[in-house]
Order: sequence, then C-alpha cells, then structure tokens
Amino acid sequence: MTSALPRTMHAVRLNGHGGLEQLEYRTDVTVPRPGPDEVLIRVSAAGVNNTDINTRIGWYSKSINQDTGTGGASGFDSVDEADASWSGQPIEFPRIQGADCCGYIAAVGSDVDPARVGERVLVRNMLRSYVDYRPYECWTFGSECDGGFAQFAVAPARETHAVVCDWSDVELAAVPCAYSTAENMLHRAQLGTETVLVTGASGGVGAAAVQLAKRRGATVLALCSATKADDVRALGADQVVDRDTDPVTALGEGSVDVVVDLVAGEQWPAFLEVLRRGGRYATAGAIGGPLAQLDLRTLYLKDLTLLGCTFQEDEVFANLVSYVEADQFRPQVAKVFPLTEIVAAQEEFLSKKRMGKLVLTMPEAEH
Repeated sequence: MTSALPRTMHAVRLNGHGGLEQLEYRTDVTVPRPGPDEVLIRVSAAGVNNTDINTRIGWYSKSINQDTGTGGASGFDSVDEADASWSGQPIEFPRIQGADCCGYIAAVGSDVDPARVGERVLVRNMLRSYVDYRPYECWTFGSECDGGFAQFAVAPARETHAVVCDWSDVELAAVPCAYSTAENMLHRAQLGTETVLVTGASGGVGAAAVQLAKRRGATVLALCSATKADDVRALGADQVVDRDTDPVTALGEGSVDVVVDLVAGEQWPAFLEVLRRGGRYATAGAIGGPLAQLDLRTLYLKDLTLLGCTFQEDEVFANLVSYVEADQFRPQVAKVFPLTEIVAAQEEFLSKKRMGKLVLTMPEAEH
C-alpha cells in the first residue's frame, strides 16, 4: 500500500432495486483496500451498460417478464429480490455498480508484484477468482461485488489486465462489458467466415458484435432501426435490415449460419427460421422481452444449436485485450458524462437516441 491514498472517495451507491432515485452520489465512501491477491485501481472512466439498468431495476428476476425499457427509469412495482442478479443470488446493498473499469493500479495486495503499480488496466467484468474458477460460475463486476462507478475499485490481480495502446481511457472504458459479451457469443458459436445475423446491432453489444464478426471475416447482416442503418453500415455491416421488417421475408429461410441475438421478444421465432440446417443461435440478452415461444420441431428437424452465453472462458477477455493492443477495432463513444451526472447518463442511455457508448469519467482523487 501507499500512504498517498485518501481514506474516502467519491462514488455512486445503488441503495436498492428501483428507479433512478436509488442512485446516490456520495463523497464520503471509504476507499477499499486490496486483499492479498487483489489490486486497487484508481478509476479513470467507466462505461454505461444495459446490465447497470437491469441490475438496478431487478430485471434479472424471473418475476419480471417485461422488456428492459419498461422499468428502466422508474423500476417495477414489485421485484423478487431473491433472484434479481446475474448469479441468481440476492444483491448486497449498498452496491457500487459499473461493469466497465479503465484505470491505473494504485496499490497491490501482499501477494501481488509491486511492479504492477502504475499499469493502465481493464478489469475482466465476468470474474472467476471469487468462485474458485468453477466452470459456468462467475461474479459480475459491479453486481456481485463493487465496480467502477467510483474513484477507486478493487479487483482480482489475475483478472486485471494491463493494456498497452494509444487509445484514450474513455475508449478503453467502452470495451469490457459490451465487447467481451459480443466476443463470447462469437467464441461460443465458433463463428468463422460465415454469414451471421446480429440483432440489436445499434446497441452496445450489437455494435461490438458487428465489428468483431467482421474481424473474423464473416458476412454480417444487421438488424436495427432504420434511423441508425447508416451508422451500423459504417461499423462494417454488409447488409442492414429494418428491425420492423420480418427477417424471413427480408433474408429468406435458411439463409444464415449463425444468429447473435440481444433482442428476443415477439420476433424470436423468425430468428430460428432464417438459420440454415445445422445453424447456431447465441444469445446474451433479451431487451425486447425475455419470454419467447419455441416450436421444438424447428429446433430438432433443423438440427439447430441454441447457446446461452454468460460465462466466459479465460481466453475470451485475453483475446479481446490482444485485439485492442493490435488496434483491430475501435469503439464508438457517443458522449462522455462526469460521474456526478450518472442519472442523466442513464436517462440518455434509456432514450436509445444515440449510436455508440456512453462513458462516465471520475473526478480527480485527492491525495
């Protein structure tokens, strides 16, 4: 540790499930101290993601069957807190959210090399250290443990990755959650030089999936609103389909090798119809609604593979960092807010008016 660290910090606390009023900006939160295998990060910037909203409103609970936008600002009338988190366990409040974290190592635990102090880092948002690296278990940074909406954050040393590149801190803060989610879906679906349909392609994860699929040499078909079609084409999409159009009519039955879906909702059956025989469907979100009707005959007669994608193998985030360092993509940042304006940032996020990531910057920490 170092004596230059302050005892208190600015942070946003989530005090419970509900609306935007549950976000409380504080200037007197105790600076955390790293455990033996942890590092303390002086946070520079943190991206805004759907999971911040979903965790706040308790959308992960099976008691909620509406789309994510319905309760985004005000929350839901009732939430079963017993399963309203990524892990299916109750969240401990108050919680500092923020799945994305870009910053600089300020101090290290007793079992971590002191030479790491000063490294510019990204934190893997799906943490395995806290569950002893058991398969298909993980903690989400900013959900099961405190995250990046603060001047300082603690993270496991081996899941805090040094990044050497010429990107800004704001650009790096746009990467962890959205891009690792997208890369994980492509990794699990084993996407190659094939045809892939990306739904919700103008959102954070969808836009990342378009870019990362093009990096793999795929032909990318993107589903989004007509108003954002040009922006999605600029990311590399080969064809853009209006989200209000029937995908089967627009693309044809059996025309796609892989579907990467962030939307679900009423349109979901069509996503299986456009898959070829032996095709793969991967999902990591359901912003259009979590409940879908499945005709099992479509599933088994077409020999389809359905993939739910949350847990990430170690190589997913490590590969993503290598893509960043090789400058193989660049995130689009739409707007930057100071941490004090987190409510305005989430309101902007919920409006879905902007294409690109929204990022929060932290105030300078006192010494």
